[in-house]
Amino acid sequence: MKTSVYDPAEYIETKEDVIAFLEGALEENDPEFLLETIGHIARSKGMSQIAKELNIDRAGLYKSFSPDGNPYFITVVKVLDNLGFQLSVKQKVPA
Repeated sequence: MKTSVYDPAEYIETKEDVIAFLEGALEENDPEFLLETIGHIARSKGMSQIAKELNIDRAGLYKSFSPDGNPYFITVVKVLDNLGFQLSVKQKVPA
């Protein structure tokens, strides 16, 4: 049996896909998972192009959104903006 590595970026094609990935990541309430998800989305749209448009080093952008990365908040906001999204806040529903 042959297996391959799962790469979420390969399955993000539409705006609806991006929204589903972001909403799913936000529901986990795990900042590291959210950052990794944003990285997958950015890779699906072209990390090199995003880095160029934001005047950010491509390798640094990859590293920022890697599992070991820790991007500045401004970087997260800029990448989301470049992708056509923004952060918003809603009240947490009590469990």
